[in-house]
Parts: sequence; structure tokens; C-alpha cells
Amino acid sequence: MAMSRCTLRRAGAVAALAATTVLLAAGAASAHVTVHPESYAKGATDGVLTFRVPNEEDSASTTKVQVFLPTDHPVLGVLVHPQDGWTAKVTTAKLRTPVKTDDGTITEAASEITFTGGRIGAGQYEDFNVAFGQLPDDTGQLVFKTLQTYSDGKVVRWIEEPAGGDEPENPAPVLKLTAGDASGAPASARTATATTAKAAGVSDSTARGLGIAGLVVGVLGLAAAAFALVRSRGVRS
Repeated sequence: MAMSRCTLRRAGAVAALAATTVLLAAGAASAHVTVHPESYAKGATDGVLTFRVPNEEDSASTTKVQVFLPTDHPVLGVLVHPQDGWTAKVTTAKLRTPVKTDDGTITEAASEITFTGGRIGAGQYEDFNVAFGQLPDDTGQLVFKTLQTYSDGKVVRWIEEPAGGDEPENPAPVLKLTAGDASGAPASARTATATTAKAAGVSDSTARGLGIAGLVVGVLGLAAAAFALVRSRGVRS
């Protein structure tokens, strides 16, 4: 009996260790550079993209981040938000196909943003905010290939584009572009707003219905009271 209990305890310990290993492996695999929100409408204007960069190394810090912007489907009017401890450099490139806008023809656009000078330590991440004037309306997604350099000289290349249903080992940040309202609000935010507005409309209709029902009940109550009063006087007379 004692040996059986010991065997069970060992089996439980092995199972717990295996589960922990799987969870840690899953966490490490998912800790890649991403862009937020995950989607915007095609041609969206005056919005913000956030590039989230986690540190995957235990003994080194991230000291440099390079985000490459596509120039075949350019992002126009790029502005970088100041980041404590970091210096941002925006590199532009001539466009093969100029973009016509209401403000004129654009012949060059941002092709790379390099962040240096700061440090992202082990178990930490940094959000880099980039504002844009306008997103392209002639593609379904934007791929932002990214290089992450560590203090020990290691460079992780987040450049692989998704193919099929499997996520690549080093996926690049991908922004989905959807059909719809091209205002600055992300697609997810517009959906939430529409849902909230619909719920508010239903709630308002319900409130009005309850108010009308209460008014009808009140009128019927007054009529009943008046009838009872008249009847009472007729009986006394």
C-alpha cells in the first residue's frame, strides 16, 4: 500500500512537471512582436498602431527594435510617439507608385522605424506607439517585418508571414485591413460601438414601452377608483 502511494505521488509530480513544461513552452512560443489593434478598416485615417515587443531572453536585454513598413502599400503620415529612454529614427523611401490624396501626390513614405537607446529587461515588454495619417485601401493586410536586437548581440528576425493555419516560428506582426468605415477607430472598436448603440436602442425602446404600459395602468386605476366612488354614493342615496 505504501509503495502504491509513493508511486502515485511520483506519477503526480511527473505529470505536474510535464504540465508546467508545456505551459512554459507555450508562453515562450507566444512571446513574439505583435501589432495592436489587430485590424483597421481599409483607408483608415488618423489612427495609432502599437508595436508590442516582449523580451524573451533571461540573460540579455533588448536594446534595438527595427520595424519595417511596406512601401508597396505605404502607410502615410507616420509620426512616432516619444518613448522614455528610447530614440526613434524614421527612414523614408521613394515610392514606385505615388499615392494621390486630397492634399496632393505623395512620392515617399516611411519604410523603417528604428528604436535605440532603451532597454527591455527579462520578463518585460515595451509598447511603441506609431500614429498614421492614412492606411492603404488596396490590400487586405499589412506585414511589418521586425528585427529585435539583444545586448549580447543576438538578433531575432520576426519576418515570417503566415501561411495556412499554422503560425510560423518567427511570425511578423500583421495588421488586417477590413472593408468598412475608414474613420480612425479600429474595426473592433467600431463593432463594440455598434453593439453598444444597438443595446442602448433596445433599452430605450423597452423603457418607453414600460412607461406607456405604466401610464395605461394608471389611467385604468383612476377609472376604477372613480367608478367605485360613484357606485358608493349611489348605494348611500
